[in-house]
Amino acid sequence: MFGLFKNKKKALLPEAEQQKVVEAIKAAEQNTSGEIRVFIESRCSYVDPMDRAREVFFSLKMDKTENHNGVLIYVALVDHQLAILGDEGIYRKTDGDQYWQHEVQIMRAHFQKGQIADGIAACALDIGKALSQHFPFNKDCDKNELPDEIVFGV
Repeated sequence: MFGLFKNKKKALLPEAEQQKVVEAIKAAEQNTSGEIRVFIESRCSYVDPMDRAREVFFSLKMDKTENHNGVLIYVALVDHQLAILGDEGIYRKTDGDQYWQHEVQIMRAHFQKGQIADGIAACALDIGKALSQHFPFNKDCDKNELPDEIVFGV
């Protein structure tokens, strides 16, 4: 796991765009016990980005949330690949692949206009709505189980 993540001298997104994404994650999680993480790297080392997303998902221990309601937004910028992986709890409660493919299309439409941060933020906010519908926030027992900051890969 040590080689999976590394501090970069130059971020893959400018600071203002990183902040936009983190604020969207925080806003998306305000009304849900669900968790959203964003992982960005320049290149995808797999042919299928879902395979890479699964590897990252488990490496970040996203499968350990209490209600299995973690969602990973995976982006490989240079390779123009992306994937969204929802844990079994949220995946079962949405319309399955159709829902997740729609979310990918939202990001893709923004990315084609060069709006990377806007695409990720819009996707996170939409996913937050689905999470809040199926896993509403309970102020008496819910806590932020996973960090909100973006994780950058090597």
